[in-house]
Amino acid sequence: MTSDGDDQTVSHAGSLLVAETADRLGLTGALSGGLACLRQRRAGHDPGRVIRDLAVMLADGGDALCDLRALRDQPVLFGRVASDSTAWRVIDDVCERGLLDALRAARATARERAFGLGARPAGPLVINIDATLITAHSDKDGTGGTYKGGFGFHPLLAYLDCPDGEAGGMALAGRLRPGNAGANDARDHIAVLADALEQLPREIVETETILMRTDSAGLTHELLDFCRDGRIGFSVGFDLTEPVRRAILALPETAWTAALNADGEPRENGQVAELTDRLALTGWPDGARVIVRRERPHPGAQLSFSDHDGHRFQAILTDQTDPHTAALERRHRARARVEDRIRAAKDCGL
Repeated sequence: MTSDGDDQTVSHAGSLLVAETADRLGLTGALSGGLACLRQRRAGHDPGRVIRDLAVMLADGGDALCDLRALRDQPVLFGRVASDSTAWRVIDDVCERGLLDALRAARATARERAFGLGARPAGPLVINIDATLITAHSDKDGTGGTYKGGFGFHPLLAYLDCPDGEAGGMALAGRLRPGNAGANDARDHIAVLADALEQLPREIVETETILMRTDSAGLTHELLDFCRDGRIGFSVGFDLTEPVRRAILALPETAWTAALNADGEPRENGQVAELTDRLALTGWPDGARVIVRRERPHPGAQLSFSDHDGHRFQAILTDQTDPHTAALERRHRARARVEDRIRAAKDCGL
């Protein structure tokens, strides 16, 4: 790209691709239809277009409503962009009139069309759920103290895993919670998972295999029973309780097989074994299995009293029927991609 400095030079040109994608997938139109009740006069700004512009602003790196001026200063690219006060009124009206469901429905409509055009991830669908902390520097509505001694929010988020795509995942749903919200609140996990399922085409939810992955914060009977009732598979972190530790230490050396790396090849450091027959899993869904991985910490890592013979252990609970335990453990470990997606979302205004 070259520029001769004339009046045809523009900045933020890449953001136009985001806006045009929203338009062509029908997101802008669906937002306009869902928020039509907010439009007071025909000559005024379309509320759906305002929401689209706010999303483009966030994707462009903005983190405050006033950053909308970056789009407003480029009318050649983005046309008429609402003022900060108008955009604020739209946000306020959406909240006051309870129109968040209209926004969710618009996103689901656009995602269904994107899937039809080839944006759907290959293979069985996997929904990753994870929480994160967001610092607030003032006493905003809905904030609270965090378990790390900070102050802010503790949202719970759900992403569709996209291992074959450059983005790595699609944001499906989220719940904004105060900083002191419990990490293992079953109601929050169920609500986020239900919202995430609503973002997928109904035919897929009703007919195809879907797996829910999360860490040990999702290890609750209520969440796993919800998955079982909805024919959703699960793979969650399992607590290393004393019975689990005893079962691990009682395993013969021949029970361990090599763990797999991301490419499916055996790892030099790491072994996997199944503990299902050595534990009482009463109360968990039928067919639940416990798989444990052991590995030696990297040089310089601090060992804990619970580590044994220089090994660290991690366990998962899953209802997948694949006989290859190493493959199941590798599949669960891939949920770490959601942390990258959350990190990217924070760079885009989360």
